[in-house]
Amino acid sequence: MFFNRADHPHTFLLADRPVATRLVLISGLLLILLLAAITLSVANGSSNIPYGDVARILLQGLGLPGMGEYPDSQVRIVILIRLPRALVGALVGAALAISGATMQSIFRNPLADPGIIGVNAGSGLGAVIALTTGLATGGLWILPIFAFAGGMTAALIVYTLSLVQGRTQVPTLLLAGVALNSFLGAVTSAIMLLGADYGEVQAILTWLVGGLRGRGQPHLQVIALPILLGILLLYAFSRDLNLLLLGEETAQGLGVNVPRTRFTLLLLASLLTGTAVSIAGGIGFVGLIVPHALRLIIGPDYRVLLPASALGGAVLLVLCDTVARLIIQPAEIQVGLITAMLGAPFFLFLLWRNRRQITAI
Repeated sequence: MFFNRADHPHTFLLADRPVATRLVLISGLLLILLLAAITLSVANGSSNIPYGDVARILLQGLGLPGMGEYPDSQVRIVILIRLPRALVGALVGAALAISGATMQSIFRNPLADPGIIGVNAGSGLGAVIALTTGLATGGLWILPIFAFAGGMTAALIVYTLSLVQGRTQVPTLLLAGVALNSFLGAVTSAIMLLGADYGEVQAILTWLVGGLRGRGQPHLQVIALPILLGILLLYAFSRDLNLLLLGEETAQGLGVNVPRTRFTLLLLASLLTGTAVSIAGGIGFVGLIVPHALRLIIGPDYRVLLPASALGGAVLLVLCDTVARLIIQPAEIQVGLITAMLGAPFFLFLLWRNRRQITAI
């Protein structure tokens, strides 16, 4: 079975606690870490602002009196520039991480992540088409719309290819995702090589790597509702996700309509991933690192793991974006490079750790 405690006696440090206790403990801790990460991100940059001033400016923005007077420049930096970017990063990280946790249950594989069914590759191709045709210059939302449409189209193609007599076959879904990822990647590379000038190639590579540069209040207003709603809807399926870990036949016997549930979960995870990628580009490994690391600490119960993954993904991406902004000041690197540098070694570790399962497959 996926993540058997007997095989990992040193893991699941909080697994013996009641569900409500684990949920409160881990969510409370991660929420504190998220607030600290956002404060760190907002306070640091080309113009540093004391942490205490940042906290008071934020409280003042919430309408609390007696927080003191601060220069308009500091208030604008905190409220209009850095805070919206940090909140966009938190939402994107939450969407990617909870989608990764969902994919790992659907595939019963700790190496699954949101890009496995082609959403990232499809979004990349959509963005490339918008950039190379010049359509992206027509408005702020043209590029995200093309990216979202590409990601959803890719997910729909993979799902359709996996259907056998009206039922989704997980191995076929996985193989179709791998094949489509390769095909879309090849098309994207061909367009870059044959139809893009140097400036377009730079813009494409920047988007494909993924980053939060220039993301602000307009982006936050667009993605906040769909991502938060998607997270709540996925949490409503936490019991079904637990049962899917036991296998299709067991889940079906316990009352889960497996084909319908799997389709709904894939749709929700794809929508969340597509929304995040359409705004931030192809940020990788967040959906792999966060749920797997948290599962080792709190166990595989999705009633706790889903909200923990959302908060953990938010913390990770906000911290990585802060590093990306500060590491080579005054320049800035893409946050996708930071997550890849963290995620690639972690992925290799998972491959080594699960090599027996992979060999058996």
